[in-house]
Amino acid sequence: MSTGLVDHSLLAVLTLREAWRRVRRRLHTGPIHRWRFAGGTSGKLIALPPNLRHGDPMIAEAIYAGRFHFAGQLLEPGRTSIFQSTPPSAAYAVELHGFDWLTHHAAAGDALAGQNARALVDDWIRLKGKTIAGPPFEPAVAARRLITWITHADLLLAGAEPGFYRRFMKSLSAQARYLRAVVQEAPDGTPRLLARTALAFASLCLPTASGRVKIAAQSLSDELDRQIFPDGGHISRDPSAIIRILADLIPLRQTYLGQGQPLPKGLYSAIDRMLPAIRFFRHGDGALALFNGAGVSDRHLMTVLSRYDETLGEPISHARQSGYHRITADGTIIIADTGCPAHASVSSNAHAGTLAFELSSEASRIVVNCGRPITEDADWRRLSRSTAAHSTVTVADRSSSHFARSASLDRFLGTPLVPGPTAVTLAETGDRCLGFDATHNGYERGFGLLHRRRLLVSPDGNEVEGTDRFEAAGAHTSAATALSATARFHLHPGVNVETAGAGVRLSVRDQRWLFETDGELAIEDSIFFADACGARRTLQLVVPFDARDLNGIAWRFLRER
Repeated sequence: MSTGLVDHSLLAVLTLREAWRRVRRRLHTGPIHRWRFAGGTSGKLIALPPNLRHGDPMIAEAIYAGRFHFAGQLLEPGRTSIFQSTPPSAAYAVELHGFDWLTHHAAAGDALAGQNARALVDDWIRLKGKTIAGPPFEPAVAARRLITWITHADLLLAGAEPGFYRRFMKSLSAQARYLRAVVQEAPDGTPRLLARTALAFASLCLPTASGRVKIAAQSLSDELDRQIFPDGGHISRDPSAIIRILADLIPLRQTYLGQGQPLPKGLYSAIDRMLPAIRFFRHGDGALALFNGAGVSDRHLMTVLSRYDETLGEPISHARQSGYHRITADGTIIIADTGCPAHASVSSNAHAGTLAFELSSEASRIVVNCGRPITEDADWRRLSRSTAAHSTVTVADRSSSHFARSASLDRFLGTPLVPGPTAVTLAETGDRCLGFDATHNGYERGFGLLHRRRLLVSPDGNEVEGTDRFEAAGAHTSAATALSATARFHLHPGVNVETAGAGVRLSVRDQRWLFETDGELAIEDSIFFADACGARRTLQLVVPFDARDLNGIAWRFLRER
């Protein structure tokens, strides 16, 4: 079957599923059922969960001055409310209506920040809270808002007038009822898990029947058991998803304990698995590996989360269910994607980076992937997800996984990753060196080829060597004509590059590495998206070769000091 037919069939299935999900959600929230979300007002909050996220008082000051900077875009509404302005992008609307930015007001901690936060929440209740439609009521956005309002209720209610108090509590209760009605229709993956988490918070913090506490706990446990792999990874294969999920689950665990409620087994087990996974995906400088949607690292939050990790010893070397490999040798760290892409239904942030790797040494990253952009620019986001934006090999400038070829489909489906590698083989090496020998079949349908990458690290961490070559897949036979392939090694912006004979010397801080290859080597421009200040120019080492050549290429990084 051709690649096009497979892509079209999968996209058709995804489109039908998404259309039916939206119909079900609309039925749940239509005029006939909307009366269910109205009702009595909860008298008072029973508990206030802790907040692990770190805010910046300067951002709170900017918001007070009317500068709303979300998703890499700035909006200054002037005298009108920000909630009357048209968001410049869908990502902007998600951040705005999710209210996570209240963390910055909490960090400011003064009366002025509290008044500004209260005024903005009151604006939202008045302008958006009565019409259950659009981005503010996407399940994930509503869930994030519910958690944030409950978490920062002390900021919002301190010194509040009785009228605001009643409006706030009435809105909280209505949003909780709304989430209970639509949680089953939330998109799979983190949106549905976030909705279940929000309902567990609501069951503990808002007056409710004891049976609802048990139902919310069991539903959350079941969802965690389904979405969190035994190795601690998430079904989306996005390392940064672990951080976001834990930032909610740990305060939730503390709230259960503080309220004297039984701790759901699934919650306890998931946290216990996920905390060591953070260490698995971190480099020597504390940053998260840039795979499948990971971007700028929230190092403060990761440091806070790590305090709850009571496990000892080095991280595991192979996250089997998540599909990643980690090699550590005397300060040298390799993290590689050695798994199949996430299922299409949870792949909206997935990247076509199978067999890509990142290299760090001590507190310096050297070889990286480009990472996820701060802004949601469609062209940049698509580029960042391509195979060429990863430190691996492309064939004929094509990605090993595919994306929808229609902007309208992307918007409707949430930019899923469609057919890519369906089989990845992996064999670990344990003789003189540490490493792996892996193959993937992402280029089988288009070219009849399997990509094989062998990567080895010396026990002292001073040498990283690898080979890349292609093999005929199954009954396919190698064609006589040449076929271009390109191995790319994207460098972190902090790495300085200079030619050294036939190779290049890479300098970073007090370290110096030599890169050599038996192929033709070129130094080309690249872009590093995962920087807090925005996209940065950097360089990449590029080694073109013939995919039909059974010998492929060999390369190595040698630490000189």
